[in-house]
Amino acid sequence: MIKITFQTRNSEYKAVISEGHAEYAEAGEDIVCSAVSILLINTANSIESFTDSFLGSDCDDGVLTLVLKDTVDEKAKVLMDALKLGLETIRSEYGDDYLQIDYKEV
Repeated sequence: MIKITFQTRNSEYKAVISEGHAEYAEAGEDIVCSAVSILLINTANSIESFTDSFLGSDCDDGVLTLVLKDTVDEKAKVLMDALKLGLETIRSEYGDDYLQIDYKEV
């Protein structure tokens, strides 16, 4: 299962962390894992390229972390909202057995 955690402070996005693999299908054929990965990587690249809110990201052994600056601009907020919508759509389509989304105030 993929576990996504959105970290917020005072209702503002601070980070998103993705851990694990969906195991919906064999490696290389897992459409859930692919869809989640594409959304996460595209969001990280877009925030870095189009906003002033990018602090850093790391991807290592099934864990992707995207960290935002203390002040998140409106473009980054919209991109994170779009990520959240996309992930929640995948979860509603394929189920909680493959994708879990949590929200944590930090």
